[in-house]
Amino acid sequence: MTLTAKWRRIVVVAATLLVLAAVNWSIWAKERHLAEGEVVYLELAPVDPRSLMQGDYMALSFEIANRIREAHHAQREESDEWQAADGHAVVRLDAQRVAQFQRLGADDETLDTDEMHLRYRLRNGRIRFATNAFFFQEGHAERYEPARYGQFRVNARGEPLLVSLHDAELELLGEMAR
Repeated sequence: MTLTAKWRRIVVVAATLLVLAAVNWSIWAKERHLAEGEVVYLELAPVDPRSLMQGDYMALSFEIANRIREAHHAQREESDEWQAADGHAVVRLDAQRVAQFQRLGADDETLDTDEMHLRYRLRNGRIRFATNAFFFQEGHAERYEPARYGQFRVNARGEPLLVSLHDAELELLGEMAR
């Protein structure tokens, strides 16, 4: 084996180890997020399409996204410095932990005890949270028709992860596969 072949083998092994380490780190971080994140409910404004390539799913839209979009429009009218970008919304949690939009926020903003940051992404003029779809087993659509809330786990940076869908009384309808 030549010196060049040895170096190629070392580079391939090192790259493989780096990729495996990165994947495992990502999995560990998501599992920690799910285990330690604060429970928050967001009201849904769902539609119920079917994708032949992906199977049954519910496209998700959140009521709070409408409030954030309105705040962005108001901010744009007040200032020439407004830029469409990802950001944080400040939400207040009620007794059932349902989030209510308060205002657009900043990372370093001091919050009241019943408030938290909720990170959103602005994509093609639409406000997005962790996901815009909930996939379920084919033939189980009727189980999720009463969905009115999505339960999220929100970490300290305000990043939400969808855990499950709930009905109007916050009763569990189904959990996402992990």
